[in-house]
Amino acid sequence: MSATDRPVGPRPARVVFALLVVASFASFFITQRLKHTPTVVQAFKLTPSFSPTLAGRLEQERISFKLAQADEVTVTILNAAGGEVATLVRDRPVTRYKQFSLRWNGRRGEAHGYAVLTTPNGHAILVPANYGAIAPAGAYRVRVGLRRQHRTVLSPRSFMLVAP
Repeated sequence: MSATDRPVGPRPARVVFALLVVASFASFFITQRLKHTPTVVQAFKLTPSFSPTLAGRLEQERISFKLAQADEVTVTILNAAGGEVATLVRDRPVTRYKQFSLRWNGRRGEAHGYAVLTTPNGHAILVPANYGAIAPAGAYRVRVGLRRQHRTVLSPRSFMLVAP
């Protein structure tokens, strides 16, 4: 091979390899930053299953979470297909890093008023008054809408409404 037959400049394979190395380092640093960024909705807690009738051990779904930033939340119950079943609160102010607890009675529709239960240790639990028909048995998830942040977050897992 003569000097005139050699390609001018770096070989394409070397350029691609160098780009892959740079991209790998960049993705590593981005991933590390994301790992240390707190999630918007934290400490999501749900009861695994409940039955909204007297036949069940638990008659209400217990839902609680914390927010990384204070916001006004809308909490909605979704069925397995992603359809809205019930709205528990709409644009309710929630402070940051304080556990926000509420209950769902298994009924459809938008809440018309609220009751507040206070536990012996002083923790307040919001009990929305939903009066629609009881939702069918199945898997459900909680969606938390954050008004100021223009975001919605789904609960990391679902819960079961057990047939009466």
